[in-house]
Amino acid sequence: MSSLSGTSFSSSRGDSVDFDTDLTLSDRLKAFKSSRFDPHAYFNSKCQTMNEKEIRHLCAYLVDLKKASAEEMRKSVYANYADFIRTSQEISDLEGQLLSMRNLLSSQAALVQELVEGVRVDSLDTGSEDSTAEDMLNLEDTRPSNMENWLIDFVDALEILLAERRVDEALAALNEGERIKEEAKSRRTLSPNALLSLETAIREQTQKLADQLAETTSQPSTQGVELRSTILALKKLGDGHRAHTLLLNSHQQKMECKMQSLRSSNAPYGGAYTAALSQLVFSTIAQAASDALAVFGEEPAFVSELVTWAVKETEALALLLKRHVLASSAAAGGLRAAAECVKICLGHCSVLEARGLALSPVLLRLFKPCVEQALSANLRRIEQSSAAIAAADDWSLAYSPLGGRPMRVSSSTFLCSAAAVHPKLSSSANKLNTMVQEFVEDVSPLESLQLEGPTLEGLLQVFNSYVNLLINALPGSAEHEENLENSGSRIVKMAETESQQIALLANASLLVDELLPRAAMKLLSLHSMNKPEDLARRTPDKQNRHPEQRDWKRRLQRSVDRLRDSFCRQCALDLIFSEDGDIRLNAHMYIMMDDLMEEPEWFPSPIYQELFAKLTRVASFTTDMLVGRERFATILLMRLTETVILWLSDDRSFWEEIEEGPKTLGAYALRQLYLDMEFVILFASQGRYLSRNLHQVIKNIIERAIDIVTSTGLDPYSVLPEEEWFADVAQIAIKMLTGKANFANEDRDVTSPSASASARSISSIVSHGSN
Repeated sequence: MSSLSGTSFSSSRGDSVDFDTDLTLSDRLKAFKSSRFDPHAYFNSKCQTMNEKEIRHLCAYLVDLKKASAEEMRKSVYANYADFIRTSQEISDLEGQLLSMRNLLSSQAALVQELVEGVRVDSLDTGSEDSTAEDMLNLEDTRPSNMENWLIDFVDALEILLAERRVDEALAALNEGERIKEEAKSRRTLSPNALLSLETAIREQTQKLADQLAETTSQPSTQGVELRSTILALKKLGDGHRAHTLLLNSHQQKMECKMQSLRSSNAPYGGAYTAALSQLVFSTIAQAASDALAVFGEEPAFVSELVTWAVKETEALALLLKRHVLASSAAAGGLRAAAECVKICLGHCSVLEARGLALSPVLLRLFKPCVEQALSANLRRIEQSSAAIAAADDWSLAYSPLGGRPMRVSSSTFLCSAAAVHPKLSSSANKLNTMVQEFVEDVSPLESLQLEGPTLEGLLQVFNSYVNLLINALPGSAEHEENLENSGSRIVKMAETESQQIALLANASLLVDELLPRAAMKLLSLHSMNKPEDLARRTPDKQNRHPEQRDWKRRLQRSVDRLRDSFCRQCALDLIFSEDGDIRLNAHMYIMMDDLMEEPEWFPSPIYQELFAKLTRVASFTTDMLVGRERFATILLMRLTETVILWLSDDRSFWEEIEEGPKTLGAYALRQLYLDMEFVILFASQGRYLSRNLHQVIKNIIERAIDIVTSTGLDPYSVLPEEEWFADVAQIAIKMLTGKANFANEDRDVTSPSASASARSISSIVSHGSN
């Protein structure tokens, strides 16, 4: 309903027509509640300047508003059921008291009339003893009237009809008695005593018949047509409230008897038990609703009592299933069993929707905590299982084993090839992926519980935990100790080789780019299928179908970035620091060059040669392991290069030693630093991972070095060769380092850049690359 809180339509001329964007539903309905509301004027005011498309949008908006209003009314009715029923019961009690008071007043009136007649007789003027004797003789000769004889026969006939349980005839006789009583009152054809006797007889026999009917409804054999006719007879006696209550009690007693026999059969508490119990309860509610409608119609008081009773029985069913089925399943992480239980109950409950009984919210409210508990237990199990396998994972990529539960492949899973069904991952990542896909299949039947939010959040936490394991698997990771403390006593096998370390990145990349989003899309697609109004409002653009999934994927990507940055930082530290902890990328490596007596052999510094070799090997591994994810591989190489260069740019001790130390950059040092930076630009550009940020940082380093040399009074451009020279030396260095250089047929000048690399430097590079 929040989607109706604000809707606007734009006309063809650019005007915007807003429909109460910031008002509540009741405020937006005020215009329609007015007694002077004119639909034609309202329509003309909104649609006079609209085209056909905008009018269709308005119609859709009004339909949604109508649905929202109906839903609001339904909620309001449900919210006041208890008060309505209590008031109805009080009214019914008051009617009974009024009836008793009327009977008491009738009895008192008859008594007063009798006393008046007696006094009038005693006060008559007795002229003589003869007349008195004559009157006494006349009284003795008086015989019972026909009406008094009928009264005697009427009482006897009623007793016989009740004894023989001839209900319809007894009801007819009571109605006839009521008619004659009213006629006798108006015509005064009965004496006060006879009238009082008639009223007492009718009241007693009515009560006796009502008790007899109530006893009949409590019998297990009374059902169907007989039960309805009995309840209808009781209603005709004038006690509709008691009749309706007895009807519900009769169905409840029969249901409890069947439930007792179901429990005594020692059936296991599983799907069969859930199905039998759910069908019993909801079929009983359906039958009670049908009987109540047939006897009482749609009288509000009885409908409210029926709904309250149905809610009570539904709650009892939910609590019973929670105690015997859901609680144990949730504690053990049996999400599939919990999902099956919920689905069975909702299926049976949906049958009552056509009768106006929306009981599914009651079930969902009571089932949701147990299902969420099972959800959390499953997520913990996925996390623990993947962590256990990671302790022995050799970090070699392989296809997922074919064992386990077969995956159901459909159009919603976006599986286009066998490689997509069975991705190439390490053993722990394969286990994580398999369990996640099975988990989503288990939770998918629970779309009515709206668990997609907690499910996606739980999967995010599981993946974050797995990324922590991958970070711990990096040798010498700065986060190793911290993550180890956070993850308890978990142990993960180290990824010693570069191929194993790239495999860690391949695991995380594939899970985030394809596998986990596939599971999320399946979950969200099923959720949208149950909300047609959401589908109608989705745009055809795939990017706009599930904005919540895009945000979730961005959060997953941040975890992958954390793993990637840890890998790049560790690689940079291995390059910058020696095994003894000395800094290899320092100012001394440049300053010392100006102490040489002769011009050095121009070649990129060893640390940048190693950086190039490292990047070349990483690029080779990513080509094999990150098939189809070239962008991730490019960003990885870019970040690795940036990490080393940013270290140089931000190293305060490096620049302080050059700027404030006893010695600074000279001609040779400046040329070497310039060559190193041009070398990085060249191989990064050829590898297509030269970012704008990296290029700018390198330019800033060169400019800063030139400024330092300028401050010494030396013209830097007088000692620097042309740009082509640096490009040629860097290109020749790349060819030599990759083994693609061939100078066998060339005349080599000892002063040329191609002759600047010594055999010693080349052999050291090759030996380092082989390691």
